[in-house]
Amino acid sequence: MRILVIIPAYNEEENIEALLYKLKLLRKPNVDVIVVNDFSKDNTSKICSQAGVRVIDLPCNLGIGGAVQTGFKYAKLQDYDIAIQVDGDGQHNPNYISSLVEPLMSQEADMVIGSRYIEKRGFQSTVLRRIGINYFSYLIKILIKQQITDPTSGFRACNKKVISLFADKYPIDYPEPESIVFLKRKNLIIKEVPVIMKERTGGTSSIKSFRTAYYMIKVSLAIIIDMLRGQHT
Repeated sequence: MRILVIIPAYNEEENIEALLYKLKLLRKPNVDVIVVNDFSKDNTSKICSQAGVRVIDLPCNLGIGGAVQTGFKYAKLQDYDIAIQVDGDGQHNPNYISSLVEPLMSQEADMVIGSRYIEKRGFQSTVLRRIGINYFSYLIKILIKQQITDPTSGFRACNKKVISLFADKYPIDYPEPESIVFLKRKNLIIKEVPVIMKERTGGTSSIKSFRTAYYMIKVSLAIIIDMLRGQHT
């Protein structure tokens, strides 16, 4: 099984080197790493290249959705069996990669999400974001009849079927909650496994607090529209 770790990164020079070092410590010969540099204005690309990691330098800033989809397009083109999204901010611990991959290997799931809210240990995000996460968890449960405890988690592993779907279509703006509903509409199986996440130690998140209202409204509408589209196709 060929596995690709996709790291979308935008101005992550303070975090990316430590993440790449942890991935190297895994010493798994069948696991490759690619960084999708989303037109960073700092030394993110240079640091990754010096670490011997392959980098896709985007010619303009596409945002998290475009950067992640670029990784899935690469995974599909190179015929990987599993793709794992790991955020470049260092919050995701690569030691949990085996836990994410196991349900895919045993064909128990098509996508596996690393959730910080199953065992509720480690960094639990800010109060404002937890409100948003709980809201999306409730909305998604209503729509797909499945409880997803951490719908905004970017720590996810996908099988070849999902890689192909995401390579062709992936939400652009804030994609995680919307992509969950999209996969369930395709009758695919989603599972969560417990992980512990860390707080960002450097840099700035792409989701600012003053944009939270826009984020929730935009993603809610996108999710509902996707569900309605599915009912008429």
